[in-house]
Amino acid sequence: MKFYKVHELGNDFVLFDGRNADSIDRIAPAKRVCDRHTGVGADGVLILLNSAIANVRMYSISANGSKAKTHVSGIRAFSRFCFENGVVFGTEFTVETENGVVRPRILLKNGRVDGVRVDMGEPLLEAKDVPVAVEGRATGMLLTEADRTFSFTSVRMGEPHTVVFVDRLDENDVAKYGPMIACNPLFPDGTNVDFVEVLSEERVRLCTWRRNTGYTLADGTGACSAAVACALSGKTGRSVTIELPLGTLLVEWSEADNRVSLTGPAETVFSGVWNP
Repeated sequence: MKFYKVHELGNDFVLFDGRNADSIDRIAPAKRVCDRHTGVGADGVLILLNSAIANVRMYSISANGSKAKTHVSGIRAFSRFCFENGVVFGTEFTVETENGVVRPRILLKNGRVDGVRVDMGEPLLEAKDVPVAVEGRATGMLLTEADRTFSFTSVRMGEPHTVVFVDRLDENDVAKYGPMIACNPLFPDGTNVDFVEVLSEERVRLCTWRRNTGYTLADGTGACSAAVACALSGKTGRSVTIELPLGTLLVEWSEADNRVSLTGPAETVFSGVWNP
């Protein structure tokens, strides 16, 4: 079966076109495909399917083989692939996901794709919705792990995210404290952990530890959660540039309708054939 390797600033996926396949084992091969030593290597698998309610359907699987619960991981790369390969027509279209229909918009510059903008929906802010085992909102709270106490704010953008504020971003700290926080009993379903260094009212740096895949170079829901948490905490405004190891994302949280939009690049790296 032919596959395409795609990525969003290093958050990488293996994409299969399953529209004409008789059947696709959507779960079992994901761990083998995503293995970086014996497979293609990726943070997850995306499957392109036909949809009865949208232009196309995106089915997502995490690298550990579990069905992905978020509706946005990989959506920019998926959308660019669909646009550039004639799967959809026009720069704005609809994609069915496990969490509803989203509407990506392809941004063009001099006739070429310059980025993808996605409406990520409204953030869930109440602790019970994230979930976090506290009353009200988990905003500006303290959490101690091992030898260190962190200030954090938790929100849900498709998945649970806990945004930890640090004076200086250190990838060693992300690797050390990320897995501890991710499985802390305070978070009944576990949590993705976003370490944020605030640079100004318009710009922050971000590193994310995902609960299913560990350290990742980029994470769309993490970037949106970081921007929302920063605005809630009064550290930034509602329009924030997120610095990641391989580039930047723009996150905008609208006061008018409470919706969050994410704008950033996506690429197809190569294609090949996967032999199950």
